[in-house]
Amino acid sequence: MEEKVINTRKQLYDNVTKWMMNNAIYLVLLALLVIIVIISPDFISLRNFKNILVQASTRVIMALGVGGIIIAKGTDLSLGRQVGLAAVISASLLQDIKYEYRMYPDLPVLWIIVPILIVMVVTALFSTMNGFVVAKLNVDPFIATLGMMVIVYGVNSIYYDRPPYGAQPIGGLDKRFTGFAQGSIHLGSFDIPYLIIYAMIVIGIIWVIWTKTSFGKNMYAIGGNKEAALVSGVNVVVCTILVYTLAGLLYGLGGSLEAARIGSATNNTGNMYELDAISACIVGGLSFNGGVGSVSGIVTGVLIFQVIAYGLSFIGVNPYLQFIIKGLIIIIAVAIDSRKHGNNK
Repeated sequence: MEEKVINTRKQLYDNVTKWMMNNAIYLVLLALLVIIVIISPDFISLRNFKNILVQASTRVIMALGVGGIIIAKGTDLSLGRQVGLAAVISASLLQDIKYEYRMYPDLPVLWIIVPILIVMVVTALFSTMNGFVVAKLNVDPFIATLGMMVIVYGVNSIYYDRPPYGAQPIGGLDKRFTGFAQGSIHLGSFDIPYLIIYAMIVIGIIWVIWTKTSFGKNMYAIGGNKEAALVSGVNVVVCTILVYTLAGLLYGLGGSLEAARIGSATNNTGNMYELDAISACIVGGLSFNGGVGSVSGIVTGVLIFQVIAYGLSFIGVNPYLQFIIKGLIIIIAVAIDSRKHGNNK
């Protein structure tokens, strides 16, 4: 009887320990949130919640792009620089016609959708090259996208640093463009920002692609077991390239919306966004070992990260200290992911 009680206690202890280890990142984030609320109870407000959702809207679009790549057992370090390229190009094409320092003074007024589609095509091309190098040339995704990150930054800087005005922030954006991202739908006394609506549309589209199409199933199959996917008749090369292409389209959309949200763009716009997006994916349950993850998990991860980031800024934490905290969160999240994978083996 006594031995049975001891075994029961041991099993309970093991279960609790396992649960705490698997959910350590959420416990850490919850502790941070509690500290933020204790320091500043005003943080809990409808206004702050709306601001967090608005800021998270563009981030979730980007995270869904890299999320598909992670599920296919890859990664993409060029995300941030591609977002910056999209922001700079879209901003340069959508400056107010009366703005004195317009990059293209003779450019006629364009429909907003035209520059957005242009940058989506541009970033999709860069991401397709990423996919080709990874899938066809068998270059490690880390190295391939690291190289592309540098290339895209160079391309963006050359485009950005153009005469006659040189490297200065691209401002004076067309009010139609800024309104496209900063506007809201008014429902009585309640406003729904456009960015939240755009994010919800993208979330719905990606959910359908990932869960209701053969492309989505193949993506998971490649990430889970590439060799088994090949044997099953999956065209791994084509599917992998398409995963990267889809990510590029989302980077372009996210980058143009980010430029409109901020109201300007430079060649450093989007810097380090890849770390936030990848971290949010891992916090949301995706695994670097591939084949695991969901749209809802990515959305949750982005929201958690954004709440913490906004909260730390809200209570006045030094921005450099915020980088340290983010770095620790990344290390913890990846360590937990590695531990789960090791246990599953």
